[in-house]
Amino acid sequence: MDGVICHTNPFHSQAFISFFAKRNIYPTEAEFADHMYGKSNSYIMSHFFGRKITGEELLQLENEKESLFREIYADKVNPITGYMEFLDQIKSNKLLTGVATSAPLANLELIAGKLSLLDKMESVLASEDVSKHKPDPEVYLKSADNLKVSPDNCLVFEDSFSGVSAALNAGMKVVGVLSSHTKEELPPCDLYINDYQNLELETVLNLF
Repeated sequence: MDGVICHTNPFHSQAFISFFAKRNIYPTEAEFADHMYGKSNSYIMSHFFGRKITGEELLQLENEKESLFREIYADKVNPITGYMEFLDQIKSNKLLTGVATSAPLANLELIAGKLSLLDKMESVLASEDVSKHKPDPEVYLKSADNLKVSPDNCLVFEDSFSGVSAALNAGMKVVGVLSSHTKEELPPCDLYINDYQNLELETVLNLF
């Protein structure tokens, strides 16, 4: 979802800047690029606090940060150029789709609600639905199971190193969405796009 449906990373950065500043921690943009984008909150907080953040402490801190993000982003939800039109192509051809995000369900509901996506998705999974986060393939294997489709017949759109790795680990084809990273910063993908403008369904179907 983040970086694939909407370019949310700048707003996550704003939320984390505020969150960490309250604790006298001031990450640089380079540190965010290396240790935030596409990472789970458990990893991000453990990295910047310099100790393992788990359990109830993680839940409380995650809720604080994600509430900040939703407050900042609520009136700014905007899909990546061409995404809605491309999704319409997919659905008009009766293909199954799912969203598989490392973000909490409340974030997914905010974005999917604003864009009326939920009735277009046959599978919806958020961070609460998995025990292992990307790059572990769990969220994608669960998505394939929900869709009743073999992993090798699935195509994932991803923007982060851990996300692309998760899709590859699941044995799926991958389109790299270059919203946050360059080609060189991602594992090898089957196709790369800057956005969905002029992307034809036939192009991605030909990857199989």
